[in-house]
Amino acid sequence: MEWFTAPDYWLSRLVFQRALAAIYLVAFLTAALQFRALIGERGMLPVPRYLRLVPFRRAPSLFHWHYSDRFFALVAWSGCAVSAALLAGADSLLPLWGGMLLWLVPWALYLSIVNVGQTWYSFGWESLLLEVGFLAVFLGNDEVAPPVVVLYLLWWILFRVEFGAGLIKMRGDECWRKLTCLDHHHETQPMPGPLSWFFHHLPKPLHRVEVAANHVTQLVVPWLLFVPHPVSTAAASVMIVTQLWLVLSGNFAWLNWLTIAMALSAVRFPADPPDTPDAPLWFVVVVLAVAALLVALSYHPVVNMISRRQVMNRSFDPLHLVNTYGAFGSVSRVRFEVVVEGTADHPPREDSEWREYEFKGKPGDPRHWPRQFAPYHLRLDWLMWFAALSPAYAGAWFGAFVERLLENDRDTLKLLRRSPFPADAPPRYVRARLFRYRYTTWRELRETGACWDRTYVREYLPPTRLTETARSG
Repeated sequence: MEWFTAPDYWLSRLVFQRALAAIYLVAFLTAALQFRALIGERGMLPVPRYLRLVPFRRAPSLFHWHYSDRFFALVAWSGCAVSAALLAGADSLLPLWGGMLLWLVPWALYLSIVNVGQTWYSFGWESLLLEVGFLAVFLGNDEVAPPVVVLYLLWWILFRVEFGAGLIKMRGDECWRKLTCLDHHHETQPMPGPLSWFFHHLPKPLHRVEVAANHVTQLVVPWLLFVPHPVSTAAASVMIVTQLWLVLSGNFAWLNWLTIAMALSAVRFPADPPDTPDAPLWFVVVVLAVAALLVALSYHPVVNMISRRQVMNRSFDPLHLVNTYGAFGSVSRVRFEVVVEGTADHPPREDSEWREYEFKGKPGDPRHWPRQFAPYHLRLDWLMWFAALSPAYAGAWFGAFVERLLENDRDTLKLLRRSPFPADAPPRYVRARLFRYRYTTWRELRETGACWDRTYVREYLPPTRLTETARSG
């Protein structure tokens, strides 16, 4: 069975598996801490209502058999526990089949969450985690060397992530072709990080170099993953460095870290492989059958990738086994933010005091410096960025969000950095206003201490209150 395994990649597999387990842990922790306000029984987009409209075949999930907030919490915290066990190496303590089943558990649990998560779970890295997580089931443990075909499928995912993103950029915004997109991107990206202000103020010639290097990394380097070592190791290393640069410049949840984990699987570490027995026949048959299935399912992502009408971040099957990826085909030139405020006055007057709600990650107070949250995913903050682009992105949930602010809903307020109202005195009215944000200059930063400057644009939501029926209910 020498043709079936790649013993020299045993340490690559180990590093990848532990990194993937850590990412699973963050994903389940994010779900456990945020779900009640987002998709819980009293959430903005409740799961029970969604399940009444969507059949199991379209969105396979454990919650089709039973849903309650307590059961969802059990699923999410169980996912945390299993992920922690995998991070500690529990799969290596089990027989091969037991390790595979253990890796299957977080995939099945997270699939159940994503398939009822609706808008809050519509990000590309959800499908990416499921696709990579499913493949990890068939990587084996200490009882067998890594299967070559599974490693190549991992690198195939990495290829599609990088090459797909490169193509959508070249086909999309002309600023990618002119090498000028990073004149704007660090300022207008969804979730700036603590260093984003400094990245934005790098010299423009360096921004051109950044974009050119990005094109090389995404359009040329991925092909080298399939060249024998040491070229493939060098290619993966270039991708890791590029992803770390993105980690420093913004908050993209676990997208960059998962890409790094996949790239680590292609790095051949200089370590002597341990002696392992030949792979059992049943394992060979299962792996080859799964590989054949995934290759067949890759048809749609490949067609999409080479199409002039390429779409990004789409799943082609309800199990998220094979998906298409790509981001920032176009880059915003101007940053808008929705600022949400409340007042205790009834009715509000011209001179009413409007107090601003502060979010954890999205820009608000111009003097509040962004923090690093990734790989943790602030779902509400990300959706607020989309809401600022167009009210159409917020139509399904923004009204429910405002309603819960008017109720001082405890779970919703936990998603925020600070509420300006005490727990026993909710606002009588809430409004939303649209502002244009820009990074301050070096001089403005020294004089004001503010990293942002903002200008009022227009009303986003007029002052809104609960009806007496809703308030009493």
